[in-house]
Amino acid sequence: MTRPTPETLAHTARRARAAADVDPAAARSAATPAVPAVRPSAPAQVSGAGSLVRSLEALGVDVVFGIPGGAILPAYDPLYDSTVRHILVRHEQGAGHAATGYAQATGKVGVCIATSGPGATNLVTPIADAYMDSVAMVAITGQVARPSIGTDAFQEADIQGITLPITKHNFLVQTAEEIPRVLAEAFHLASSGRPGPVLVDIPKDVLQAPTTFAWPPTLDLPGYRPTLHPHGKQIREAARLMAGARRPVLYVGGGVLKADATDGLRRLAELTGIPVVTTLMALGAFPDSHRQHLGMPGMHGTVAAVYGLQKSDLIVALGARFDDRVTGKLDSFAPDATVVHADIDPAEIGKNRHVDVPIVGDAKHVIDELIAAVTVERSAGRTTDLGDWWTQLDDLRDRYPLGYDEPSDGTLSPQYVIKRLGEIAGPDTIFVAGVGQHQMWASQFISYEKPHTWLNSGGLGTMGYAVPAAMGAKVGKPDTVVWAVDGDGCFQMTNQELATCALEGIPVKIAVINNGNLGMVRQWQTLFYNERYSNTELGTHKHRIPDFVKLAEALGCVGLRCENAADVDKTIAAAMEINDAPVVIDFVVGKDAMVWPMVAAGTSNDEIMFARGVRPVFDEDDI
Repeated sequence: MTRPTPETLAHTARRARAAADVDPAAARSAATPAVPAVRPSAPAQVSGAGSLVRSLEALGVDVVFGIPGGAILPAYDPLYDSTVRHILVRHEQGAGHAATGYAQATGKVGVCIATSGPGATNLVTPIADAYMDSVAMVAITGQVARPSIGTDAFQEADIQGITLPITKHNFLVQTAEEIPRVLAEAFHLASSGRPGPVLVDIPKDVLQAPTTFAWPPTLDLPGYRPTLHPHGKQIREAARLMAGARRPVLYVGGGVLKADATDGLRRLAELTGIPVVTTLMALGAFPDSHRQHLGMPGMHGTVAAVYGLQKSDLIVALGARFDDRVTGKLDSFAPDATVVHADIDPAEIGKNRHVDVPIVGDAKHVIDELIAAVTVERSAGRTTDLGDWWTQLDDLRDRYPLGYDEPSDGTLSPQYVIKRLGEIAGPDTIFVAGVGQHQMWASQFISYEKPHTWLNSGGLGTMGYAVPAAMGAKVGKPDTVVWAVDGDGCFQMTNQELATCALEGIPVKIAVINNGNLGMVRQWQTLFYNERYSNTELGTHKHRIPDFVKLAEALGCVGLRCENAADVDKTIAAAMEINDAPVVIDFVVGKDAMVWPMVAAGTSNDEIMFARGVRPVFDEDDI
């Protein structure tokens, strides 16, 4: 294994292709790579491991999540005396998701550490998860000694090769002298441009070798110059289209949150009066309660949001990637729409949907410059009356609001539980969801008014994400209430990290939406497999295996159970009063509740179902 060549540095797996003419001034505006402004340190004689730990300290890292093992063990000795807090997790997957949750909640780079072989491969899922959701994470792994690489040595795995498609970049460190530079480059790559995970693999003999540590290092990243400022011509053309469109929509993705562009987004929306839809990864980027917010688009989005995109004549996509869960059947998506697509990653522009006005740039700069250009258009009297468009959309919002039916068998409604949780916990709470029905209900029935209050595994759909990600978020935001909304299936994948939370003093709160089944899979079996429920019943209802209250107590947490609507509020309130220990609530809910609206996979968004057997009725003129 050798260090990747410089030409791979910009995007190893995403080969950037030209999406627009590059403004030379904009290209020059991308800052030269720089390490954090910390006090230079005098050269000191240390081991490679000592150099690693000192580099983390110099980079401002305050916490890492990990598990020691043979190949990485040399790093744990200097870590013992370090200012960097190490949180000992129970599984490397937990370390990776905790680093992701920490990064999503704080905006900093999350760091996880694992040993070689199985330790490193256990990080593959959280690395892939961070890659799909553009999360700034640095994974540090031990590797067998350099002479043993390629010999199938004990606990050897080519983690650099394994993670090549799912990292923004990765390194195999060859000498102890390069550790400070590689660490600084890894953090710069992870956090700049389109954020993403970077892996640093360090052989054991490199960690043990003597070296001289000095800071700051000189970074060497030829070819890596993310374009931050958009081309002025493209901005002006987008503003012209926005001024003339009769059915425009602002399609907002997670890139707006990554760029801290939410204030600008609100100014742009209110200046133009254009409806806003926010993807699953962008919830909180625009207040749910704002009149111009149509909700979430896509497979389980609101009817108004899906219709708005589908019938639009102009889509202004900001930091979004036209994911299949949003577009449905791609060749029928928004057939009459002109598309403006702004993204910091040129590889995303035109990847799925033809783009008429491509804009490469950071979302914050794009939005700020759009505001200026739109203001010029409006000053010149170039505006369009959106009254008819809003009349159509408001009618759909009135006729097809988000809602749910109470279970006919008297069981507890999961939607009611989640709705009350959001109302009682309040808008400052960070909510973290696993994957499945509970994730969709949490996206629908909790109102997200502020950025960075909703964390979930959007692109990869990782079961087991919620508990460790909530742990990481709470470590990063210790004064903020953090609730994980998890399913009984997801919860059983990573709940061992509650032992970490109990021992480390991380008082997260977990709401287990226990419907006794793999809920989303069961929903598909109900709708598409003639109710043949093959291998989706978990036994958490029928046999109470495991008993989540007893399990919580065994893991050092407070365990509570709620089985009827009358007890929901007081159970949540009781959990809110406990701030010195993790809390787990087993909400025993009905097994037959389904997520609606729904666009079935592979079908057109025109075929959205408001409820089972109920398709929205649109005016013929609208269709």
